Amino acid sequence: MRFTSRVATWWRAVFRRDEVDGQVGEELEFHIEAYAEDLVRGGMARAEARRRARAELGSVAAVRENSRQAWGTRWLDELRGDLRYAIRMLAKSPGFTAIAVGSLALGIGANTAIFTVVKHVLFDRLAVPHPDQLRLLWCTQSDDVGVKNFWGYFDTESGGVNVATSFSYPIYQQMRRENHSLEDLFAFKPFWRMNATVDGRAEAVTTEMVSGNFYSGLGVKPVLGRAIEESDDGAPGSGPVIVISDRYWTNRFARSPNVIGKVISVNLTPMTIVGVNPPGFTGAYDALMSPDVFLPFSMQPIVAPSGSKSLLSDADSWWVLMMGRAKPGISTAAAEAAMNVSFEAAVRATMPVKEGAKMPRLLVRDGRRGQNQEAQMSKPAYVLQGLCGFVLLLACANLANLLLARAGARQREMSVRLALGARRARILRQMFTESLLLSLLGGAGGLLLAWAGRYVIPRLMSDPWGELPFDPRIDWGIFAFAAGISIGTGLLFGLAPAWQSTRVHISSGLKDNTQTATHRRRGLGGKAMVTAQVALAMLLLAGAGLFVRTLVNLRYAHLGFRANNLVLFDIEPPATRYPAGKDVALLRELEEKLAAVPGVDSASLSSNPLVAGNISQSQFKSTARPQPNDKEQQAQFNVVGERFFSTMDIPMVAGRGFNATDTETSTKVAVVNRELVKKFFPSTDPLGQTFTTDLAGGDKAAITIVGICGNVKYDRVEKAIQPTYYVPYRQHGDPDGGMGMTYEISTRMTMAAVVPELRAAVESLDRNLPLLDVRTQKQQIDSTMREQAVLAELSGCFGLLALVLASIGMYGIMAYSVSRRTNEIGIRMALGAQPGRVLRMVMREASWMVAIGVVVGLGGAMALGGVIASMLYGLKGWDPVTFAVSSGLLMLVGLGASWIPAQRAAGVDPMRALRHE
Repeated sequence: MRFTSRVATWWRAVFRRDEVDGQVGEELEFHIEAYAEDLVRGGMARAEARRRARAELGSVAAVRENSRQAWGTRWLDELRGDLRYAIRMLAKSPGFTAIAVGSLALGIGANTAIFTVVKHVLFDRLAVPHPDQLRLLWCTQSDDVGVKNFWGYFDTESGGVNVATSFSYPIYQQMRRENHSLEDLFAFKPFWRMNATVDGRAEAVTTEMVSGNFYSGLGVKPVLGRAIEESDDGAPGSGPVIVISDRYWTNRFARSPNVIGKVISVNLTPMTIVGVNPPGFTGAYDALMSPDVFLPFSMQPIVAPSGSKSLLSDADSWWVLMMGRAKPGISTAAAEAAMNVSFEAAVRATMPVKEGAKMPRLLVRDGRRGQNQEAQMSKPAYVLQGLCGFVLLLACANLANLLLARAGARQREMSVRLALGARRARILRQMFTESLLLSLLGGAGGLLLAWAGRYVIPRLMSDPWGELPFDPRIDWGIFAFAAGISIGTGLLFGLAPAWQSTRVHISSGLKDNTQTATHRRRGLGGKAMVTAQVALAMLLLAGAGLFVRTLVNLRYAHLGFRANNLVLFDIEPPATRYPAGKDVALLRELEEKLAAVPGVDSASLSSNPLVAGNISQSQFKSTARPQPNDKEQQAQFNVVGERFFSTMDIPMVAGRGFNATDTETSTKVAVVNRELVKKFFPSTDPLGQTFTTDLAGGDKAAITIVGICGNVKYDRVEKAIQPTYYVPYRQHGDPDGGMGMTYEISTRMTMAAVVPELRAAVESLDRNLPLLDVRTQKQQIDSTMREQAVLAELSGCFGLLALVLASIGMYGIMAYSVSRRTNEIGIRMALGAQPGRVLRMVMREASWMVAIGVVVGLGGAMALGGVIASMLYGLKGWDPVTFAVSSGLLMLVGLGASWIPAQRAAGVDPMRALRHE
């Protein structure tokens, strides 16, 4: 009824303001008349007395304004008092405050750190003006059109439609001329690494080729010098200029302003630095990391030639990405429809199309994040954020439990305050002030932890030999996230203790002995909290166990080759100096030089290192068992050196490996793995058999099988072994020249000792050839497990933190329960109960809480296992071993945390217990 009455009063105050104002006005007139009569009796004229009384007492509006100001001042005074009191109370309990703030700091810090990664990887936009206006062009794939070379990013949409972002350069030129639906179209293409020579030192730089209107289309101006302009992107070779990134300017040139006008060699071509990009600008392809060097498309035939035909005039090679800005008043659908007409015309004008062929369709899509290939990382990122959220809930439950116990200990204080006239709402506000102060302190600590450890997760996600995949920045969005979850957690874990504090009975609270029959019932909230903590801890432990076992299974999987004592590095000779033929001769000479280095047992090379996440695939047609034309068979392949199998310790099952007689002019040969024999030659001896392939740019010459090797992991450890054949690089060089390869060096020396010798051997042939991505084979394999390693390590930390928090919660509730039942336990022991019986009673109570929490947590763990099943290797999402070990560990920790309070209960002195309160 009181609540209904208050609502009615509030309703009248808000919606019947005129009536309230009328009542205030009547009271004001009454006081004015009374004051005027006093003035008249003092000898003042009645009219003057009325004017003076009205001037001094004021109007209705003034009364209301004075009332509001007084209320605001009183509210601020009370808030300051609440804060001072909360600080004093927390300072009086430093242990409790340290545990509370520390737990919250860990939970909020972990969530903030994970959110920083999630934000950068999945939500950051290109650092350009108005990124929401950017539109990236895609197209559907059609085999009927006859495009020979797609060089770019592919994706498969729901429904099985293949889409890509690659177009030919002639199509871009024609579409730009005929574009009326978007702002000026511009083009770009992240290129492979190039060799740069700066001040006589060779190094590798990442590059991106851009059109002359790239910078004007994005609306970006360099912080130093000028941008690439239309005049730089004319005839081939007309723009030997580059713009460098802010990071490369910092790392390589120490931010010297004299960098403008400096000439460096890029793939042996002199290029002049004309500008430096602003900080944070990453180009148009990726919102996370920027290439080191931007150069105009006009330099492609000079810096990175591709055979006898320039990519700028090759209509069969689709490799360029196109982007534009949305025009005001033109919807995306309308722009897409209009551009499809010019797109089809451009395709027909630049390349032959079969009659009746199905034309590809142009798609206009959001380009605010560029290509946005990071979508593949979304599931692991969301899983980590979810596990972090459970850690925070666990910390909240733990602190709510501690605050409930603290509120129970402060019942007498609350009773005294209520007896002195304090309102329950006032006490509620005081308790919320304390919990919010705790949460804000924890949030500040969490933000500091996130800032201090902001590079931990990027380092886990990066290769040991490479740079960080992105630069984590604690911006205002991260700060707002930390503040939001701090306030949210303060309200969440402070609600139950605050409500309990207002439910105190004044009469019972003021008595000396507060042990009543309701205490057992009051402890149910804390026990429910502990049960929830155990359930969350069970879920986190099971998830951590699944990820850790996945990583262990990957690291101990059979690879089929020896991964120890192998050093890898890449060599990418520029085609400008090493065209077709010369590149093979260079690689051959390097192979011999490296094999002669002291301490090197064997040296070989391959186009793709093993277990690196990269494979090559081609058609495979056996001449002994030809397949119908509509049933093309595919096989993986690798171009390798003659000592590849001995260097990698890959066993030969039959036949022979490669040798010095397998030259450029001899019969083409191949070694196949057992999986290929099983698929293509199930009942025939493959030795001596021949097959054809489209490996060498459409060369259909027959290749003879001379050996069979064991199955080895090629792509990734978790991928099944596929039919694979190996061919010698001397017989299958790159027709465009500049063939890049990975060298495998078998050595018993440490990498630090052997790498300088290897670098000296390479420099003796060409000082402009840097060793790229120097690493061991084990590091190479580990780099393909980054996702699993990050999930295992972080979830393991979360599981350990969950165990600690759950044990604290279990210890706290059992210690609190024992302290409140001291009188009861004393009576039991005075009546003959043995200490062992009391010990079993307390441990039985703890066992039930842990068991219920474990059972509930097992249900959540099974649901989590179903979500992450696709991310596991070698086990199911409901793995019984993982769940059994997690359950046993949690039971052991929970009962261990209860053992000390149980021992304390068993050692109670009956006489002291009966006088306890």
